[in-house]
Amino acid sequence: METPSHPEANTPHAFDALVIGSGAAGLTAALALADKVKVAVLAKGGLATGSTAWAQGGIAAVLDAGDTFEEHVHDTMVAGAGLNRRETVEFVIERAPHAIDRLIELGVPFNTEGPEGTGALHLTREGGHSHRRIVHVADATGWAVQQALLKAAEAHPNITLFPGRSCIDLITGRHEMRYSGSGRVWGVYALDEESGHVEAFTARATVLATGGAGRVYQFSTAPRGATGDGIAMAWRAGARVSNMEMMQFHPTCLYNLEVKNFLITEAVRGEGGHLINPRTGKRFMTFYDPERLELAPRDIVARAIDSEIKRFGLDFVHLDISHQPPEFVKEHFPNIHEKLLGLGIDMTKEPIPVVPAQHYTCGGVLIDLDGKTDLPGLYAVGECTESGLHGANRLASNSLLECFVFGEAAAADILAQWHEFEAPPPVRSWDESRVTDSDEEVVIKQNWTEIRRFMWNYVGIVRTTKRLERAMHRIQMLNGETEEYYRHFRVSTDLIELRNLLQSAELIVSSALKRHESRGLHYTLDYPGIDAEPLDTVLVP
Repeated sequence: METPSHPEANTPHAFDALVIGSGAAGLTAALALADKVKVAVLAKGGLATGSTAWAQGGIAAVLDAGDTFEEHVHDTMVAGAGLNRRETVEFVIERAPHAIDRLIELGVPFNTEGPEGTGALHLTREGGHSHRRIVHVADATGWAVQQALLKAAEAHPNITLFPGRSCIDLITGRHEMRYSGSGRVWGVYALDEESGHVEAFTARATVLATGGAGRVYQFSTAPRGATGDGIAMAWRAGARVSNMEMMQFHPTCLYNLEVKNFLITEAVRGEGGHLINPRTGKRFMTFYDPERLELAPRDIVARAIDSEIKRFGLDFVHLDISHQPPEFVKEHFPNIHEKLLGLGIDMTKEPIPVVPAQHYTCGGVLIDLDGKTDLPGLYAVGECTESGLHGANRLASNSLLECFVFGEAAAADILAQWHEFEAPPPVRSWDESRVTDSDEEVVIKQNWTEIRRFMWNYVGIVRTTKRLERAMHRIQMLNGETEEYYRHFRVSTDLIELRNLLQSAELIVSSALKRHESRGLHYTLDYPGIDAEPLDTVLVP
């Protein structure tokens, strides 16, 4: 069995603060902390392989003369089907203009109205927003943000970056040399992907910024590493999670058998794209939401596409913006246009085949306005959290915004309380004395594929109690198999991810079974109505 044991092995890497994840949330927290303390940033795989780099859309902020904080709050609450915590929504939205200023300082080249960097910021509009309020860098905002943050982190003398580290479990009081049941978090055990050794990283404060759990599903726009690692680790360590049933499906992912998870940004609909049934040749949003049409919130558009696909036995629907001038399309969507041309699709002349795909994890580790979790010494920021911002459905382009605001908030709280964070006690090293190298990697691959398929079929856009129970039955069978495997074999990134994927799937299904209504992203045929009072689904370990 692989549990931390005796101290003869390697001494831990000791830092003041530890950030797990190198996307927008993690690097924002690291940069804010590093002005005062020494910080380690751990990344699974490469430093830019997380979700941030994939974000095409942009960042929502009230910057237009006719717009107000109140209207952005209202749009967020409407999209979130009333499940948002108003206090959090106001907290984030009021800090949005500052977050944009900070990114401009870091060198993010947002599009402007005038030529090359002159004039006001160019604002686009996305589904669910009552105003143009999305700042962007063409259709590759996330990549520009990731590069700017990474450049600043690499140049900071107080930040040490550790790519290629797969985190296994949080180090808590249970792993102290003198066992403690305090639940206090002291860092993490991480696999060095190159050497295969497990190292302990200890710190006075730990920040989880590990992203979502999108790869639980067969079709997802999330990068391969989005396996719910932080959510699963926090849950195993004793933190509550909330609203895990609220999985957002992006309505428009490219349908292509060769290219997996290429997203067609919502801004294509924002700039006039129509959704068309390829069999009838007709626009179908007129039937589902005649007022907002293609700019209805994502859950409504995703369900509409799902319904058309099922009713007509289609593989995909069409998203068509070819009625706009070719120059307009190329200027607004240069990366998408180029990518599609390489696949033989010219979006200036023909429609794009699209299907819905899992896109965002709205639930996660429960946190307060300082990013604090239930566990002393542990903070969490970004997509791995449930902060109260998104409620039952995330409003477009509020996700990167949440990363910047909570990254700074968590760092500010850690520094304000620094005198209360004691130095980590001696902790036990990882024990590999009773495990062997795996002889059956096929088991991991088979279980991974099985989870993603039954989650897509049984816990997808439209749910029923019977399907959810079937999914739970499969999860319970796989739990025993995976745990047995984990106890006997040396850990690998694939095994760590499988364990976390399965844990995340269980949390999603448990949460979905608890919600006896259809609200936002959780749509069940057995409970089509909506309860009078919105209540969070909180799971307690």
